Amino acid sequence: MARRFVLPARTPEASAASGALRADLQIDYAAELNPQQLAAATASGGPTLIVAGAGTGKTRTLVYRVAYLVETGVEPDRIALLTFTRRAAREMLVRASGLLDGRCERVRGGTFHAFCVEVLRQHGEAIGLPRRFTILDQADAADVIDLVRTEKGLDSRERRFPKKRSLQRILSSAANRGMSVQEVIEEEHPHYARHADAIAELGDAFQATKRRYGLADYDDLLGLTAQLLATQEAIRKQVSGRLTHVLVDEYQDVNHVQADLVRLLASEHGNVTVVGDDAQSIYRFRGADVGHILAFPERFPGARVLKLEENYRSTQPILTLANHVLEGAREKYEKRLFTRKEGGETPGLVPCPDEEWQSRFVCELVLGTREAGVPLARQAVLFRASWCSYALEAELTRRQIPFVKVGGLKLAEAAHVKDMVAHLRVAENAADAVAWNRALLLLEGVGPRTVRKVLDWIGAQEASGADAYGLAFGADARYADSVRALAALLADLRDGRPLADQVDRLLAYYRPHFERIYDDWGRREPDLDGLADLAARYETRADLLESFALDPVDLSQEDVEGAYRDEPPLVLSTIHSAKGLEFDTVVLIDALDGVLPNEYAVKTQAELDEERRLLYVALTRAERELYVSYPASRWRRGSGGFLTRVSRFLEDTPEALLERVALVEETSGSALPPADARGAIGAGGGKGGETPKRLGP
Repeated sequence: MARRFVLPARTPEASAASGALRADLQIDYAAELNPQQLAAATASGGPTLIVAGAGTGKTRTLVYRVAYLVETGVEPDRIALLTFTRRAAREMLVRASGLLDGRCERVRGGTFHAFCVEVLRQHGEAIGLPRRFTILDQADAADVIDLVRTEKGLDSRERRFPKKRSLQRILSSAANRGMSVQEVIEEEHPHYARHADAIAELGDAFQATKRRYGLADYDDLLGLTAQLLATQEAIRKQVSGRLTHVLVDEYQDVNHVQADLVRLLASEHGNVTVVGDDAQSIYRFRGADVGHILAFPERFPGARVLKLEENYRSTQPILTLANHVLEGAREKYEKRLFTRKEGGETPGLVPCPDEEWQSRFVCELVLGTREAGVPLARQAVLFRASWCSYALEAELTRRQIPFVKVGGLKLAEAAHVKDMVAHLRVAENAADAVAWNRALLLLEGVGPRTVRKVLDWIGAQEASGADAYGLAFGADARYADSVRALAALLADLRDGRPLADQVDRLLAYYRPHFERIYDDWGRREPDLDGLADLAARYETRADLLESFALDPVDLSQEDVEGAYRDEPPLVLSTIHSAKGLEFDTVVLIDALDGVLPNEYAVKTQAELDEERRLLYVALTRAERELYVSYPASRWRRGSGGFLTRVSRFLEDTPEALLERVALVEETSGSALPPADARGAIGAGGGKGGETPKRLGP
């Protein structure tokens, strides 16, 4: 018998809205929208918050909201639709215009930044900004910061003062979050604590420089507009008075300044409709603050809160698990996602003995699901941080399964990993001039001319059959010690020690260069650990280098034999980058405590709640099949192997919501049937007498 799902009763708002619709309207809103969507799209004036759960038709609802306002008499050019991307605004307005024969084309739709540019061009002179001010992109802003830093004598290497990109991140975070520079450094960049006062002083000088030369960066577009509207009452009344409705998409992602702008723009008419999902607020590192959507009813007294809970993406078992995970959040809007879809498999929890087993499981699952008719591009592997996928990338490469990685470089593409690999390449092949070039340029005092001299010397040694690794040439005294240290490293790498030991020796050599060159080395350090972990899986240096040389993204473009030629690849993505996407089948890997939640994000309840929301976002990307896997043991450089524990967000989940999957090594030679990878609970046989699933070679 098909499983039945009871739909919630129609809300009073929905009933009232559908009953109040005028008979002369061109669009039959009640026929096009579900009851909750109808209530939101046809709500009367005043402040309205639409809490739109994952996959509940948020964009459709907002499109019909725009159309409804225009069809019921609101002038299109007096509606402002604010979004985070131009593409989103354009898509919604095109769809709304299609509903009403183009009448919505005059709606003022665009990004917060674009709207602010328009306001500042017209009124910026009131706060000292010239009408023809220049907009700096991020690269230009970083260059201005660098000039100011140099002028103030803060570019000394001995002081280990942050470089321009790090300074830009700090100053931007302070501007967007409404915090002081000192507060941002204390919370996000404690390793710069001794420079906090100097950075704050530099920030003031940066602002003064921009004002002096009529410049405005992206943060200024928001901040100066908020300042203008807050301090110039006549202008605020004029700007707000030109509008009768303000609509905001993805309100859970607004920062401190954007939340103020929404309030100021709605100050004259009070008609503000915002759409968002507190459960998908995951961009705190960009300045987004879930507190703004949670405090909307307090910030806008009399606000109505409407909810969209009917999901059109996922099966009910997936939604039930997502609802369960969200129950543990401290502050949230209560909602329960449901769907009219019937059936669906219970999500699977896959404890793997180690990362190698996890990678093998994912590959078998992906291949089997593809054989069952789901293209690679409709499958995704998600993870908390970029380094989580390194072992999987190696296994996918070995099996020639094409993939694309979103939200972070592949391990082999990161600059600091390329530095490390260059030394291994030199140790493997003394004639590798490209690798020599990268390794030598890391040395202080060594430039292109010196590199050319060294390469010429190495070429001569190779031609004569002598040792090309000794570097026993007449080095300038400025870099002689550095060259000798490099020669000693290469001797150690070539003495026949195990590959893991070679990488440990290389790490010890590289660390001083790493910390000198990359002022954000703390953020990059997990990649070096990931490289060390990966090296432990290879017998020889040549095997590791061969793995790095094979780029899986390009396999579909090469003349590769087999079924993968020209096929869109499998998607590997961080959870942050997967928000807004959906896939038939999703595997969340490394669902470990210390990874999700991240061990550095548990200092406060607010941080812990955001980590929980990250898991919720990952789970709700899946339409039909969902697996959550984790390695039961891991290896860490310096401490060896250790046991892990599943994410605290999942450890008490009932079996009925998250079914345990047992992996058993295949001994008969046949492969795991990965399209149906569920199996035994523990080692005592499958659920309901099924045979435990076995992982093929």
